[in-house]
Amino acid sequence: MAADVPDTHRFPMGKYRAVAEQLVRDGAVAGLDAYQQPIMAPEAWLSLAHEPDYVAGVLGQTLDAATQRRIGFKVTKFIEHRTRTSVAGTVLAARLALEHGVAGNLAGGSHHAMPEGGAGFCVFNDVGVAGKLLLAEGSVSKILIVDLDVHQGDGTAKIFADDKRAFTFSLHCEKNWPRRKVPSDLDIGLEAGTGDDTYLRTLANTLPDLIAQEKPDLVFFNAGVDPHREDRLGLLDLSDEGLAKREAYVSDTVKRAGVPLCVVMGGGYSRDVEALAKRHALAFAEVARAA
Repeated sequence: MAADVPDTHRFPMGKYRAVAEQLVRDGAVAGLDAYQQPIMAPEAWLSLAHEPDYVAGVLGQTLDAATQRRIGFKVTKFIEHRTRTSVAGTVLAARLALEHGVAGNLAGGSHHAMPEGGAGFCVFNDVGVAGKLLLAEGSVSKILIVDLDVHQGDGTAKIFADDKRAFTFSLHCEKNWPRRKVPSDLDIGLEAGTGDDTYLRTLANTLPDLIAQEKPDLVFFNAGVDPHREDRLGLLDLSDEGLAKREAYVSDTVKRAGVPLCVVMGGGYSRDVEALAKRHALAFAEVARAA
């Protein structure tokens, strides 16, 4: 579902449908009608990761102007509907991953949304809600969140700060937004301009040990493509080939460990929506390949 955000906005809302269509063209998905459609996340789910007053403000479109500025756009009924559906999409994908081994949500990765409010184009934290819900239900007892968006996953880190059932790992550009980081369980901040070799080596030196150490029942992978060298908000220097290798490495490493994998889209801010869709499609092509 598209949202009422103008094409001139910094957030490229049109990328979501473009990615879905790209995967159909690539043959990874049989057709647009093959995608599963989530419900809207109920208020009780949202309140597992967010303060009730903030949830009520989004659902009633009564947020103050300052809160909406931190989010980055006006929270209308359309935005409320879309973000609740995105959250439920990650819940659905997580449950499908537990059942089938791997699944993905062609949205999500809203990792800047904190318990007290949204920020950075993120209204509700879908991985935060899905993780809290699955833990509360007893569907899992330990989760690992692998956040490879170029921006540090501050909201997710805060949501799970006191929850030992979740381990948060963020690999990001250090001198990028948010300027004030919320510590994850493991943060690796890369220098601006870091390219494929250093990035992939850092990931390979970290991810297998984390899986072995934490023994998660489920891995959430925020597959933001904003580390790409052409991303407007990125500052890193990954190529198309580097991104493709990253997605394949995460998918293969988690699969070899025998752990279910839930992939969410994350950030990507190129004005060229067609090129952006192709980058985002890389991670979900890996989901289709591994399924």
